[in-house]
Amino acid sequence: MVCHFCVIRYLPGSSLAFIFRQRQYNRPNSMYSCNADTIADVLTDRSTESEGKVRSKKTMAVAAVALSGALLAAGCGSSSSSNSSSGGGKTVNWANCVSIAKCGGMSALIAAAKKEGTLNVITLPSNWANYGNIMKDFTAKYGIKINDANPEGSSQDEINAMVSLKGQSRAPDVLDMGTAFAIKADAEHLLAPYQVATYANIPASAKAPDATWYGDYGGYVAIGYNPAKVKVAPTSFKDLLKPIYKNQIAINNNPTEASAAFAAVWAAALANGGSFDNISPGITYFAKLRKEGNFEPVVGGPTTVQNGQTPILIWWDYLLASEVKSVIPGFKIVIPTDANFAAYYDQAINKDAPNPAAARLWEEYLYSTDGQNLWLQGAARPIELPTLTSAGTVDKTALNALPAAPSGTLTFPSNDQYTKAENLVAQEWSKEVLG
Repeated sequence: MVCHFCVIRYLPGSSLAFIFRQRQYNRPNSMYSCNADTIADVLTDRSTESEGKVRSKKTMAVAAVALSGALLAAGCGSSSSSNSSSGGGKTVNWANCVSIAKCGGMSALIAAAKKEGTLNVITLPSNWANYGNIMKDFTAKYGIKINDANPEGSSQDEINAMVSLKGQSRAPDVLDMGTAFAIKADAEHLLAPYQVATYANIPASAKAPDATWYGDYGGYVAIGYNPAKVKVAPTSFKDLLKPIYKNQIAINNNPTEASAAFAAVWAAALANGGSFDNISPGITYFAKLRKEGNFEPVVGGPTTVQNGQTPILIWWDYLLASEVKSVIPGFKIVIPTDANFAAYYDQAINKDAPNPAAARLWEEYLYSTDGQNLWLQGAARPIELPTLTSAGTVDKTALNALPAAPSGTLTFPSNDQYTKAENLVAQEWSKEVLG
């Protein structure tokens, strides 16, 4: 299967090509298990304010994990709860609520969500972008139990669950997915439009026109390394070609399947005379990197860094921080000086959410100051970081802990360029790099 990747967007406050990615998990014995991700659109605007997700288990890098229909259906019960409650003196059908301003306000939403008492999330590892603490804080604040289904799953699994569990109490209420999958889910009429109270703070380029999905947090592709084994710090793709890094470098997966890996190839292309019209230099770069004996075509992740198999890993900066740095003392993370890529995930609400009020309260919480700062504390860059910074409500300690945001000329590939690049990598990667 040919997987699709990467939507360029602008990360507010920096000049860079911003790439969306799919979520996948690594299977220990299989590098190439595909989870399709499609190219969506091209960012065309930018913010002038400053701002400084390929999921993974703590001991694994990213690869696809599929849920079978039998697993999705197992133990399911039909939903019997009502979607209506009284809000502001009138009955509110929370499944149709498009904003709290039109549904009785926050107090009514909180009361309705507490009455439901449950929130179903899906594919949220506790050590991914600080979601463990985010879920604990939400439950402590509102007394609502959270069920986290298939935490090692993919964005496609989220879509599958919405379809397979429709009408059942186990169906996901909310989604956190790659943009291409959010667009796909929206096209399949699976998502509910909803504008959080801070919706205006989300750049227009980072949200659907109909408010069915919007950007949440993101990060940069970075080089991480274990200084106990890597004595000379690499700072660029050019550096990685040096013979001192023999048998030390990995990416998180096959670039025909994982967008973080695809981003690494395109970034390498830009660092080696390529362009958005020409990703070929990136393929050539990794072919050379392997020929020199530096690149190891394995599923790179915390385990391969920790055991010394690949002490250098090219991955998202916030995953290097939360997944690798957390288990390897002194682990270093740098954003390459010769090419910059980054990515956002998106939030969405299931149109048929069994707990529609809790779903909307979850989104309000995530886009509150507390929620945004909790993502920041997980080394991810929240979508509303410019607003937090200008309002003086940003967690400065967490912000200062992020790698410095790179600068550079902002340019964007077209959809045709995406398709061309993707097809070329699919056609050439195995032959040129793995052959």
